[in-house]
Amino acid sequence: MNHVAAHHPGFLSPTGVEITFVLVGLATLGAALLTVTTRQLVHAALWLVVALGGLAVEYLLLTAEFIAWVQVLIYVGSVVVLLLFGLMLTKAPIGRSPDADSENRWVALGVAAAAAVTLVWVVVDAFRSTWVDLHGVVQGSSHATGESLFRHWVLPFEALSVLLLAALVGAIVLSRRDGESAGAGSTSGTGKEKS
Repeated sequence: MNHVAAHHPGFLSPTGVEITFVLVGLATLGAALLTVTTRQLVHAALWLVVALGGLAVEYLLLTAEFIAWVQVLIYVGSVVVLLLFGLMLTKAPIGRSPDADSENRWVALGVAAAAAVTLVWVVVDAFRSTWVDLHGVVQGSSHATGESLFRHWVLPFEALSVLLLAALVGAIVLSRRDGESAGAGSTSGTGKEKS
């Protein structure tokens, strides 16, 4: 009994790692709120970088180093860059964009609250009797993650890669269509001026 209490001090006597985890989590939550509330699309993408970087730090604190670096390389380094390229290719406004507000804030807030409650309930139910041992075997290593990913999650992994490819192709198609329509408009305008 005393041996268990020595290893698991409980919530009333948090360690430095747990305090850092909570502080980084609050900063990540603030960045996520700024991501969805700002009306400048580029600023939203940059706040998304901060939020995803905070998640990577949380993974590091949970001794899942491989997952943390994958978070940085794929989400911060690829997905956010893809979003920024999409903003530039579709000629989205750089400054404040009133078109970014769809006037459906209460519906979006309700959906977000329902999703948050569902996620918290699932996590609490899954880890109700489980204590994450930060000094034990590393669960987020490349070997453990690869074995779980390619044994149990192959189909969702491939579906996600196809989804990202479709988003990239869609951004390219939209940019080419806008460029062709602008080129056709300038050509017709010059023809009218000549006539």
